[in-house]
Amino acid sequence: MKMKFATLAAVAGLAGALALSGAGHAQQRVFFGIATGGTGGTYYPLGGMLAQVISNNAAVAGKKLAATAETGNASVANAKLLGRGEIESAFIAADILDAAFKGENQFKDAKIQNLRALGALYPETVQLIVRADSGVAKFADLRGKSVSSGSPGSGQWQLLGDLLEVHGMKRTDVKEDFSSFAQSVDKIKDGNLVASLITAGTPTSSVIDLANGHAISIVPLDGPEVEALKKKQPYYASVTLEANTYKGQASPVKTLAVMAIWATHDQLPDDIAYAVVKAAYENTETLAKVHSQGKNITPQTALQSVSIPLHPGAAKYYREKGILK
Repeated sequence: MKMKFATLAAVAGLAGALALSGAGHAQQRVFFGIATGGTGGTYYPLGGMLAQVISNNAAVAGKKLAATAETGNASVANAKLLGRGEIESAFIAADILDAAFKGENQFKDAKIQNLRALGALYPETVQLIVRADSGVAKFADLRGKSVSSGSPGSGQWQLLGDLLEVHGMKRTDVKEDFSSFAQSVDKIKDGNLVASLITAGTPTSSVIDLANGHAISIVPLDGPEVEALKKKQPYYASVTLEANTYKGQASPVKTLAVMAIWATHDQLPDDIAYAVVKAAYENTETLAKVHSQGKNITPQTALQSVSIPLHPGAAKYYREKGILK
């Protein structure tokens, strides 16, 4: 992913990045990037609002922070961006963040131990989406059918493999597609794809788009197979997608969810980490205005599912609030 902040690869130079603004005078600004996901998910719109909140409320040493949300390839790619110091922060699913730090699963040959947590955001719901006329009523019905899992090596890709395994299936038992959320929805519309596995905050914009034009079904993910998956991946929790989350979805659906984490790296200056965390968690009502998941971002839940070290600047804020002892 090409970042606007590529010139800031030497993170030590971050605090010296300046932009000119204002009429008749120069105002110093510190750039701060947030890697999110594709435009069809939840990461991107929330990231955009978070960037606005930071830009409006955060400053360090008299310099305002100029934050920008960047589109990206979500959790796995975002973890690698942070590992290389190519972005200041990113949204990453809790299980992927844990695996990256420990060097497990997709990261078994390249652990990323410079990762640090800023705080937990909201639960991402696993949604297995099909058209209502697909003939798919349960996960096992996917045998022999096409299903999108996102980019190879991504969190979605790993999840599909885990779900197949606990259902006694292999990747070769389905016709795997590697489209993004938005691309997979377009293929389902056109009849070129049967199912898409989408993990995002609900309601998800790409799924709303699909449901508004086609009768859809969200396949339940529960039962003994899913319980086995939860033992393998303890970051997943069983949740219920409420009825009428999407047009035509009359009944609640049992499925899974995993927490989204806002992460950074260990070279981000402490004062910047403190400033952005303070701005975010003290303006959560603003985040809720852009997406319903914003209401789930609270200081009280900011440490849920955080298994890697907190950034010292973030830890300072949570101690001040009595959240961290």
